[in-house]
Amino acid sequence: MASIQKRGENRWRLVAELGYDAQGKRVQERRTIKVDDPALLRAPRRLQNYLDAELVKFQMEVDAGNYIKPEKLTFEAYIKKWIVKFVEPELEEKTKVSYKFHTERRILPYFGDMHMDKIKTMHITDYLDYLRTPEASLNKEGKPLGSATIVYNYRVLRSIFAKAVEWRVLKENPMIGVKKPRENDIKEMEYYDEKEIEKLFVALEDEPIQLRLQVTLAVTTGMRRAELAGLEWKNIDLVNGIIDIKQTVTMFKDGAPVIKGPKNKQSKRRISLAPTVLDEMKLYRTEWSKMKLLLGDKWTAGDSEFLFCRTSGVPSDPERLTKRWIAFHRKHNLKPIRLHDLRHTSISWMIYKKVHSKAIAKRAGHTDMKMLEIYGHIFESVDQAAADVFDDMIIPTKKKA
Repeated sequence: MASIQKRGENRWRLVAELGYDAQGKRVQERRTIKVDDPALLRAPRRLQNYLDAELVKFQMEVDAGNYIKPEKLTFEAYIKKWIVKFVEPELEEKTKVSYKFHTERRILPYFGDMHMDKIKTMHITDYLDYLRTPEASLNKEGKPLGSATIVYNYRVLRSIFAKAVEWRVLKENPMIGVKKPRENDIKEMEYYDEKEIEKLFVALEDEPIQLRLQVTLAVTTGMRRAELAGLEWKNIDLVNGIIDIKQTVTMFKDGAPVIKGPKNKQSKRRISLAPTVLDEMKLYRTEWSKMKLLLGDKWTAGDSEFLFCRTSGVPSDPERLTKRWIAFHRKHNLKPIRLHDLRHTSISWMIYKKVHSKAIAKRAGHTDMKMLEIYGHIFESVDQAAADVFDDMIIPTKKKA
């Protein structure tokens, strides 16, 4: 029979019963729990109810085969459970891919044979130091990993061991005391200035309308790549010139698009279109409709009508949008910036034109504070320009004196 045994002032051992083995020996599993709540310790009835509930949960866990003995569990065996129980069901597709890549290619080979309860804080810090050596590189040149990659490994490890504590595989988290590595190679934000924007639109004039609209929307709306890929005609009001950001295509998995909601609460928003952009949009709608009609039976996307799509109607892979952009800027010898930097260009232009920060944040799907952090250097230059106007107020007064 399952039982509770007092092991100290505020510790109890839970004993779950599994019956008898082939030799007639009693089979039990044990778990020690600690109660730190002083109020609970002073209330015997409440304390007993709490311990009884914990015992029932433990017995059910053992009966279901979910109880894991840390002293018998290797890191490799635990990772398999972590992927099945946490990574696969709870993370977004792109995050799943990244977590599994770093775990399987770097973390698992390093810790694989160690038992979970033997991994200590020093082992974690040793691993982070190892990542800074050429041996940790996966490329042929042996180029050291960037600090962003090391920080990502830190994040994955933090998730791995936090779940181990939550699932009571470990009593203590070995990540406690491990400082987040410094990220000193963050790519500086780039964008096009006034003259570069002019060059960009001159280069777009003779390009196909699909590419022209992709780049124009990126610059004039500040939409993210996944938002562009997920844009459907049903989300666009061609009468009033408004786009509703309601879905994204973040990536393709097994040949199919991963369609999901916007990145965060702020990302779900409405964006007004400039009159010239609306005219371009209407022109593209006509060309797009002709294209769909000509495809006939080749159209396999049903009622879906993505602006940027394959000949089957399936949305373009976000990577394909990036490749189009790279081919375009190389063809015209434009400054090589990322497709995402067109979003920075859009926001920087609004700052340059002194649009109110709240209006910019709403259009871009940012919180005010986040935007101020990212574009602070531009805000500083605009603020200086605002400060200079006060010379007109002070100087005439001085002249009179």
